Amino acid sequence: MNLNAYGFGPEANREWLIVDVGVTFGDLSTPGVDVIVPDPAFLEGENIKGIMLTHAHEDHIGALGWLWPRIKAPIYATPFTAYLIRDKLRERGILDEVELIEVPLGGTVDIGTFGVTFVNMTHSIAEPSGLAIDTPLGMVFHTGDWKIDDQPVIGTKTDAPVIRALGDEGVLAMVCDSTNVFVPGVAGSEGDVAVAISKLIASLKGRVAVGCFASNVARMDSVIRAAEACGRRVSLAGRSMHKITAAAKHVGMLQDVKPFLSDEEARVWPADQILYLCTGSQGEARAALSRVADGTHPVVKLGLGDHCIFSSRQIPGNELAIGNLQDRLADRGVRLYTEKDHPGIHVSGHPC
Repeated sequence: MNLNAYGFGPEANREWLIVDVGVTFGDLSTPGVDVIVPDPAFLEGENIKGIMLTHAHEDHIGALGWLWPRIKAPIYATPFTAYLIRDKLRERGILDEVELIEVPLGGTVDIGTFGVTFVNMTHSIAEPSGLAIDTPLGMVFHTGDWKIDDQPVIGTKTDAPVIRALGDEGVLAMVCDSTNVFVPGVAGSEGDVAVAISKLIASLKGRVAVGCFASNVARMDSVIRAAEACGRRVSLAGRSMHKITAAAKHVGMLQDVKPFLSDEEARVWPADQILYLCTGSQGEARAALSRVADGTHPVVKLGLGDHCIFSSRQIPGNELAIGNLQDRLADRGVRLYTEKDHPGIHVSGHPC
């Protein structure tokens, strides 16, 4: 869950810049609670000049639909993030009230006292940006979520020359992603995952389902190309899979892949020639994989001789739900593949 606020000026005439407005999700410690949002009371009534979005993960944009009416300000985002934000604001019935400004990759905008440059980064989603926030007192570098990946599969690499130039210019403060701060080693590359996924899928007979985060367009791209390379067509299972692929195509990604199978086609497609891209790798009760495990999904039917690849990590707090999901799939005769027994099929989107 993220809501960062940068203020400049005397208290009576202070200008504010907000970075990201995200959610977190309830767990066993919050029974009956699905979504938790930040409390913006401190900022209500303040002179907020803009809301900057680093990327489109739910913990960075998920609360906008609920909180924007309380912190009204123009929203700035790159095209992929802006596409997904429009959907959220439309669902809440406030799209027409919001000034949503698309910023080109690497673009710079002046907002009141602040000058903000969007710095291209790599992460487990399309178009992540760090923010170089120029103030009269100096530069603040807000990294957003990031890692350095020389083979990101889609999009641009982390813009090391720009970051180096910021360092040479002088940085007053850096607010940095620390997700894997206690994890030793080096975060792997999406390019390496593409190779591992391709080899695994090519070795399998029968139906294949891949569970991954829908927001990871690079992972989706790798899976789709691996499927096509061994003669499989792809069927999307889960609302967010359809939403993210639409956003990706809108900004020029996934342009040269074959059309996805319709539900009608997927129901009758030969088992050895189909791959399902599914939501629900975290064991979410209403997502596609959970319904597959229960035998209630209207399209995806897996059983003895079929395979399910979990190309994702276990988010802390989801272990029981994921274990339950995998048990139910195994009970149906489905063979499971996880990063524990096939380490190359997933890498983190954060630096180690």
